[in-house]
Amino acid sequence: MQALLSFSNVIDAISRKFGQVADYMVLACALISAGNAVMRYLFSMSSNAWLEIQWYMFGIMVLFGASYTLRQNGHVRVDLIYGAVSDRTRLWIDVIGICCFLLPATIYFTIVSWPFFYDSWRIGEMSQNPSGLIRWPIKLVLVLGFALLALQGVSELIKRIAALMGVVKVDTAYEKPLQ
Repeated sequence: MQALLSFSNVIDAISRKFGQVADYMVLACALISAGNAVMRYLFSMSSNAWLEIQWYMFGIMVLFGASYTLRQNGHVRVDLIYGAVSDRTRLWIDVIGICCFLLPATIYFTIVSWPFFYDSWRIGEMSQNPSGLIRWPIKLVLVLGFALLALQGVSELIKRIAALMGVVKVDTAYEKPLQ
């Protein structure tokens, strides 16, 4: 179990790094958006590339941030059930959810997004917009984002199984979102 927990720590570190990339994309996207607005309204200059890079950065934020959010236990759960059960039951809910939903979905999306990326890279796909960007980098982000989320799911599964065995303590605390 210690080898698996060490593997889990490596995955967590990778998710942390990609989470930092997602954090920086928030700042970069805001700066580019502001710069694009200034150029458009003050100088009547604009480019589709600036708009597309914002979309790409938003995709990076979401797809790279998802694995880090899972690592931080920040994903939404069914409040009605999860908040009303014991810590041990929460661990079981997480194990079942990871095995039955998270891993199959993320593995499937990783597999089906690969040809989507590969074909785009192979043909050098470009945006159809004037001065648009190449498309394969953002399609690669799809592959990486789903693969990272699947890996983080494996890490979370390892930690929850270890917690059920009494090897580690996993924080299953969940705060219901304020509405």
